[in-house]
Amino acid sequence: MFLPTIDLSEQEKLSNAHFTDLIKSLNLLGDIILNIPTLADSSLVKKFLETQPIDSYWINPIKEQEFIDNDSIIRLLDQGTEKFIIPSSKILSLNFDYIPADRLAISINLDQSKDIEELIKKLTGSVSAYLITLPINSSTKSLSEDLIQNLINLTKLAQKSLLPSGGQTRIGIIIDNHNSPSIEIIQQLSEISADLVVDIGSLTLDPTDKGLINISESLICTLKTDRSDGLFTTIVSDERGEALGIVYSSAESIREALKTRTGIYQSRKRGLWHKGATSGAVQKLNKVQVDCDGDSLRFIVKQYGPGFCHLNTRTCFGNSKGLTALEQTLQNRKESAPPGSYTAKLFQNPDLLHSKIMEEADELCSAKTKDEIAWEAADLIYFALVKCIANEVSLTDIESQLDKRSKIITRRPGNAKPKWDVTSNETLSVQNNENKQQESQTKPVSTSLSTKSETIKMQKFDLSEINVTQRTSLLQRPIIKSDDIMARVRPIMDDVRKKGDAALIKLTEKFDGVKLASPVISAPFPPEAMALDESTRLAIDRAYDNIYKFHDAQYDRSTLVVETMPGVVCSRFSRPIERVGLYVPGGTAILPSTALMLGIPAKVAGCKQIVFASPPRKDGTAVPEILYVAHKVGASKVVLAGGSQAVAALAYGTESVPKVDKICGPGNQYVTAAKMVVQNDSSALTSIDMPAGPSELLVIADNTSNPAYVASDLLSQAEHGVDSQVVLVAVSLTSEHLAKIEHEIHAQASVLPRVNIVSQSIPKSFILQVDTLEDAVKFSNDYAPEHLILHLDKAESLLEKIENAGSVFVGPYSPESCGDYASGTNHTLPTYGYARIYSGVNTLTFLKHITSQQLTKEGLHNLGTTVMRLAEVEELEAHRNAVQIRLKDMEV
Repeated sequence: MFLPTIDLSEQEKLSNAHFTDLIKSLNLLGDIILNIPTLADSSLVKKFLETQPIDSYWINPIKEQEFIDNDSIIRLLDQGTEKFIIPSSKILSLNFDYIPADRLAISINLDQSKDIEELIKKLTGSVSAYLITLPINSSTKSLSEDLIQNLINLTKLAQKSLLPSGGQTRIGIIIDNHNSPSIEIIQQLSEISADLVVDIGSLTLDPTDKGLINISESLICTLKTDRSDGLFTTIVSDERGEALGIVYSSAESIREALKTRTGIYQSRKRGLWHKGATSGAVQKLNKVQVDCDGDSLRFIVKQYGPGFCHLNTRTCFGNSKGLTALEQTLQNRKESAPPGSYTAKLFQNPDLLHSKIMEEADELCSAKTKDEIAWEAADLIYFALVKCIANEVSLTDIESQLDKRSKIITRRPGNAKPKWDVTSNETLSVQNNENKQQESQTKPVSTSLSTKSETIKMQKFDLSEINVTQRTSLLQRPIIKSDDIMARVRPIMDDVRKKGDAALIKLTEKFDGVKLASPVISAPFPPEAMALDESTRLAIDRAYDNIYKFHDAQYDRSTLVVETMPGVVCSRFSRPIERVGLYVPGGTAILPSTALMLGIPAKVAGCKQIVFASPPRKDGTAVPEILYVAHKVGASKVVLAGGSQAVAALAYGTESVPKVDKICGPGNQYVTAAKMVVQNDSSALTSIDMPAGPSELLVIADNTSNPAYVASDLLSQAEHGVDSQVVLVAVSLTSEHLAKIEHEIHAQASVLPRVNIVSQSIPKSFILQVDTLEDAVKFSNDYAPEHLILHLDKAESLLEKIENAGSVFVGPYSPESCGDYASGTNHTLPTYGYARIYSGVNTLTFLKHITSQQLTKEGLHNLGTTVMRLAEVEELEAHRNAVQIRLKDMEV
């Protein structure tokens, strides 16, 4: 078609209402060339764009310059210039390799340039457009055959290869000393894939302006159609490119659309169709594009009203989804959210919205798996879009900013601000300063450190300097969005329940990256799959013996018999739970210790069927240490799966996984959520051991403690995961003693293989300084830790005061690690404060107790009147009758 040019030195002319209106219509059709005298006059561009915003423009300094300022070119390109035009006389003498080809155009005078074909060959792949000036007579209404053939040769040469970024090299033809070229020339050039470069003063929208080029006719003359009615297929899309529907355009509708800058089309039945004229669903026309073959159009519009379709849906293909639908929903809720609703609060309370955005950004940074990252990113996008809608910012505005940034050539260094730079030594101090300024936020701030050179330290609080609210905050664990997690877990579990092994295999491939032939290994297990080095096997055997001894001692195999009154004997006896599923986590560590802690009490209890579940290794095999433990405890099967899919398989059963009656074992928040789903599903008929969360430990230490021992114990739990939390309650520690502990934490952590984990969990953990042992015990009981370590003088004397804890480790020579592996106690313990109400796994976990009662005639005679009276009080006549009928028989 044509490339319009605007001379920015004629500012007074451009402020004319006629030209302002013309520019708006030209902006619908694509690129506009802005002519400036020299690079020194680039300020004219900014001044023009302030009053005449256009979407895509090229810059053309029209005066020949001896020196071209590269920095000025880069600055203009960074500011949004689509292409910069350079004279052919300068292009080969300068280095423009750092500028992408699609941002450079070359101007060539056909009459003055020799070896133009050689120049084009040299520049192939380095520029994206040529503006070729033709010296022809001003009265010429069409181009000669010889000239056309010459241009065809040049065009074919320039367009022989596609550009590096895709697309064809563009050819613009400038007719020198020609004020008003004809439509015929535009059509001739269109047929050879070239455009006419023409001054805006030669263009018009008014069909009565003779001697000027009509914009509408210039577009229409380049279009093709094979339809007998002469119509052009037209796709209508919104500002973000989503197709709203397919319509038809005619020459008449195109003229009207460009003139009014609204959506006007051609109805095959009703003629000219002014979209929304009767329904109110009008359109503002933003852009008209022609496809690469010139036989169809795309109208990009801003759609108003209920939508494009006559069915009142946004598109003719149904309602929108994704971000477009979310934007619509939020816009509606901004106007009509129910008073007091969460959405209304977000729109009305900037501080709440700020907090949610920061919270979601932090959770996205902590997300690891593909699903977690997608989920957290969706949360962040939701709250970010609320912020945008609240401030009249649309998705189109956001995409416009992204498009502008994509045009920037100058690369930023990419450094984070000091406040957020997790590779900076200043990060912790910045965050600690923020915490001091925000007294109400006493919970440790999440941070992420990644190098061993940084100080790895816990945050510090003094009980005497914080209020009750702040103390309560320290007792809380990080908030787990149970509803969100449940929403992710349920579809996975439903998939396994419905599709069985097929779903289990598919999900294991998705989450663990392993394609299994079968999800189950059945006993007897292959010896080669359990092969261990001698030291590992002996360690497991010794741990097995100690754990078995302690758990066997817990089992009272006798029957309790009590005669509650003459002739009434009550008893209670235990029976093993028949089928149990034992979940052993995988992921960041191999955990045969967990297999021991679950499998041994199940074996001691006498469970008839023991099924292990644990994620496979990357080669699809079972962890040999876990398989060896499964063999020792008599497990019948090992399920090669982890996460909520493994829990679902155990709870509901599949073709190869037997359904179990109880599921035990620790896991991440998804495993815990899956266990909770199962426990609340009456159709599953499956119980669980306890809810569980991230690993945690609390140490109470006084000045008799060994700083190295204290630090090692804190780190032993902190290395489990980035969400682990450890607490040191320091009882009247001197500043020197506390400093030694902090030094040991950093020194020991820095040489750990899992330093990247500890360097994230430790800064989220804290030290609480207290004055008395009573304060320490009170805080510990309120916190109810999974593990409690007493680094105290006469530590054993404190046991009688401990009310809430999963397991207690007494004195300097009782590291938590011993309980984790081999002392004999169980390491599957309640976390997240559940030690207030739950015990850790033990032999009783795998037993159920049955009661029985036997009454003689004498016993029923003695007890009968009591039972009948209570039944009468509760108005349960059948209960009363069951006793009375027997008493009557005894009276006969």
